[in-house]
Amino acid sequence: MKTYVAKPAEVEHKWYVIDASEQTLGRLSSEVASILRGKHKAIYTPHVDTGDFVIIINAEKIKLSGDKLNQKMYRTYSGYPGGLKEMDYRTLLQKRPEKAIETAVKGMLPHNRLGDKMYKKLKVYKGSEHPHQAQKPEVRELRG
Repeated sequence: MKTYVAKPAEVEHKWYVIDASEQTLGRLSSEVASILRGKHKAIYTPHVDTGDFVIIINAEKIKLSGDKLNQKMYRTYSGYPGGLKEMDYRTLLQKRPEKAIETAVKGMLPHNRLGDKMYKKLKVYKGSEHPHQAQKPEVRELRG
């Protein structure tokens, strides 16, 4: 018996909606990264994008465990001397809650061209509304 290898033309990408309210950032991110990679499918192939599209709503209602709101830092570096910008997660969640989820999920995807392609299938929104009704997304409940 030969091992099945998915071909990019054969893969069907579904759309899922995940409500982030009262979810822990790390647990939500790992589950979403798994869906984006396609690991929940029987046809999963590591070198082919077999994953699905994920829409995350209510990003501002995400939780962090412990004292991470004050201690965990979001950092960006421009590459120039003195170009490091730091912001604690409390401030980040007030200003741009979508960025907190996007950063966490991106760090759990492969760091190559295939990972970039998977990351583009992630859509994160602040409120409970999203502009992807035409794709008929399914509501997906997370484990735990």
